[in-house]
Amino acid sequence: MQTKSYLKIFIIGPAYPLRGGPAQFNENLCSELLKAGHDAQIISYSLQYPNFLFPGSSQFETTGEAPKNLKIHTLINTINPLNWLKVARFIKKEKPNFILFRFWLPFFGLSLGTIARLVKSHTKVLALTDNIIPHEKRFGDKTLTKYFLKSCRGFITMSEKVLQDIALFSNTANKVYSPHPMYETYGPLISKIEARKKLGIQEDEKIILFFGLIRHYKGLDILIEAMAHPDIKKQNIKLLIAGEFYEDKRPYIHLITKHKLQNQILLHDKFISNDEVRYYFCACDLVAQTYRNATNSGVTMVGYYYEKPMLVTNVGGLAEIVPNEKCGYVVENNVNIISEKILDYYANQREQSYTSSVRAEKKKYEWKEFINTLLALYNRC
Repeated sequence: MQTKSYLKIFIIGPAYPLRGGPAQFNENLCSELLKAGHDAQIISYSLQYPNFLFPGSSQFETTGEAPKNLKIHTLINTINPLNWLKVARFIKKEKPNFILFRFWLPFFGLSLGTIARLVKSHTKVLALTDNIIPHEKRFGDKTLTKYFLKSCRGFITMSEKVLQDIALFSNTANKVYSPHPMYETYGPLISKIEARKKLGIQEDEKIILFFGLIRHYKGLDILIEAMAHPDIKKQNIKLLIAGEFYEDKRPYIHLITKHKLQNQILLHDKFISNDEVRYYFCACDLVAQTYRNATNSGVTMVGYYYEKPMLVTNVGGLAEIVPNEKCGYVVENNVNIISEKILDYYANQREQSYTSSVRAEKKKYEWKEFINTLLALYNRC
């Protein structure tokens, strides 16, 4: 039975069997919209990136199953203009109330911008913009980004910085900010003892987690340098690196060797599958994100879900969502300061109090708020 608020919504972005944070987010969003009584579906990619543009080992999820009860249409080929016409025809035929494009790289600007232009007279076109200014700049970024943004009627962002960046390309007032909600698809919280047993880590070890795909802008090298502090080495505090290298890993191995950190670094250099994620977060004492630049981060939201204190650098949207010296630390991107905060965390036994604060703070990042903001944007556009 349909209610007054019933809407038909298409989320346009990656979903199973494509892997990664955006796919997980889209599936979470679709599921929450269904719970709220809407007809939500995902239009995903038959070809997301050409292989020569993709730095990882695979674009596809190799474990687990397709999410139950979600309609996922695997349709978009980002490099085939004839395909864009086909996708537009499908959208027009289905007559959604609105479509929500997921946009985080200029590469998608041409395909998504064209589809948007073909359907915008038939449905409202909104965009969830993770980034406007890409972390790694390439020729043509501005042109492609502008082409996409000019095709949309309204925007929702998950950081204040991205909200401001929209003004570089559009003077629209139809833009809103809502914090990144928590990922809830990786399984329930488990005890630290159980998680460490699964990963082969001793119960009494001091463990900091660096999680996610490894790229220069994420500053893993800075964190490794911080781990070389004499007092950190003396206390045998360990760094658990969990993620696939999307660049040459040799400079990182060189740093580990240079500072004689081989016994302090636990290197799990692989893509962490969905069914393994919770073990890494539940096993650690502190999640570290020493990013050089950022907008928002799904890693922070997974940290909140598993009630872990965090150390983040004061860049982009990270500082917006981690209250300093309450849920963790917000620090300048400085090796010595990062070392000092790691030492403070253990010397002053911050884990219990910071975890309690994280547990209270996480209520702000439930899906209800994000969905209410999105639907309010739809109503005003």
